Amino acid sequence: MKKEIMEQIRNGVIVSCQARKGWPMYGKEIMAAFANAAAAGGAVGIRATEPENIAAIKREVKLPMIGIYKQWFEGYDVYITPTFASCEAIIAAGAEIIALDGTKRPRPNGEKLADIITKVHEKYPEIIVMADCDSVESGIYSANCGADLVSTTLAGYTEETKEKTVFDADLIRVMSEKIVVPIIAEGHIASVADLKAAYQAGAYSVVIGTAITRPEVITKKFVTSLEN
Repeated sequence: MKKEIMEQIRNGVIVSCQARKGWPMYGKEIMAAFANAAAAGGAVGIRATEPENIAAIKREVKLPMIGIYKQWFEGYDVYITPTFASCEAIIAAGAEIIALDGTKRPRPNGEKLADIITKVHEKYPEIIVMADCDSVESGIYSANCGADLVSTTLAGYTEETKEKTVFDADLIRVMSEKIVVPIIAEGHIASVADLKAAYQAGAYSVVIGTAITRPEVITKKFVTSLEN
């Protein structure tokens, strides 16, 4: 099963269908509709957060699912699938791939990345674990902890990398050279040129979110262009 899923997502576009509470597109029915539209457009996989959204999408779309569970714990910066319990929740909802924070930052309950990944592999041997990283260093760390995939998701979204506000193909290139597991490009991919650059840099697959599933952001981009 792992090999089949890995082959399905290879060299394609995975679409991230997410919306937080309070955002215009929030709601499991809307997320399922976005995923359906992505599938119709040729997406090879979907990324989504929260068990209810994942389950709703899996009922409608038969594509591999990268599941995450965004949970905020007071005193902790880690919020992408921060605990083993959050991993189990999205596995139960139908995710074949679970993504979790791959940095060295402290996690709730004193849990460690390596321990979480080990538990997932032991209890759910068919599940693929992807580590969302912000740098080459955290990518190497995650691979050493047992991650099956490493992504660039958090580049630009941690205190150490907050200056990264545009797509960085060089990060993918260096990760591909230094890390033994496949690299998933994600974050700040806003154009076809970025997509192609990601693959030229050595990406195994590419996740695109905002540029496809955030109509308010896309609209603002066009509106702002009229002001310049």
